[in-house]
Amino acid sequence: MAKIDIISGFLGAGKTTLIKKLIAEAFQGEKLVLIENEFGEIGIDGSFLKEAGIQITEMNSGCICCSLVGDFGEALKEVLEKYTPDRVIIEPSGVGKLSDVIQAVKNIGGDVTINSTAVVVDALKCKMYMKNYGEFYNNQIEYAGTIILSRTQNISSEKLDTCLKMIRDKNNEASVITTPWEEINGENILEAMEKVNSLEKELLEEHAHHQCYHDHDHHDHQCHHDHDHHDHDHHDHDHHDHQCHHDHDHHGHHHADEVFTSIGIETAHKFTEEELEKILNQLAESKEYGEVLRAKGIVAAEEGEWFHFDLVPEEKEVRRGAADYTGRICVIGAGLDESRIKDLFCVA
Repeated sequence: MAKIDIISGFLGAGKTTLIKKLIAEAFQGEKLVLIENEFGEIGIDGSFLKEAGIQITEMNSGCICCSLVGDFGEALKEVLEKYTPDRVIIEPSGVGKLSDVIQAVKNIGGDVTINSTAVVVDALKCKMYMKNYGEFYNNQIEYAGTIILSRTQNISSEKLDTCLKMIRDKNNEASVITTPWEEINGENILEAMEKVNSLEKELLEEHAHHQCYHDHDHHDHQCHHDHDHHDHDHHDHDHHDHQCHHDHDHHGHHHADEVFTSIGIETAHKFTEEELEKILNQLAESKEYGEVLRAKGIVAAEEGEWFHFDLVPEEKEVRRGAADYTGRICVIGAGLDESRIKDLFCVA
């Protein structure tokens, strides 16, 4: 049976970058399938990963949650039957709840089991996002077996400690990787992800006769400073079946489309680098377009060339690259002004 790894993370945390690193350094020789779920009608990241030579299944227009659970189950079954992969990587929407994704996989039943659950957390934005988008942001942290911090090379030790404390207040059991990614091999990251899951299974088998009364306040899990994950002090719990204090029945459950907006844009306009930079600066600095949490896309440049761009608060990147399609843009945020944003990208 294929290994199923769920790699979650809020908008712009670095999920796609991590997956590319794992493909290059940890999954070599494996037959891989990536199931990617975009919040919105237009998928972008799948194109960024196609060059890695893996099979990609994209699910757009929502989150793997109540409305997509049936579709997701069918998509996963089809992937397993059609491609017989060694490993399936599930990359949920950045605003999707990890608990919903875990439950969607478990609802499939049969021999389908979860190999690991991880969340990528941008260390620079942890405090801001936890405060502003707690329900969605915190859920990913609370249900992760491994928490992988990104951009730690750009943060002071004091701010990193603050980020770690906030994370530990939400999940005191997960392994936390703080090492900058350029200093750690993907094999070490995968080892940490899988070791957590293995330890949990061992403990569950050992204590199968005990009923789980899970309480985050009484756990003492100290493995959190780098990728040398050993001597985990896990108690009787299962991150993949939080039936003790967590509730999956969706009473009072807020859906992503009640809070966030996704705008999909298709355009044949050819951009200069200066024009694109100006547009991204306006999106980042002006509130007249709403609160932009992520903008990404592939647009035409000069003849035969393309721009790939990515924007998150306080950071942006524009680079030239190949593409099998152009003119696709996705903007995600809160209270977005769709008409103004489309005008900005020269779309009538």
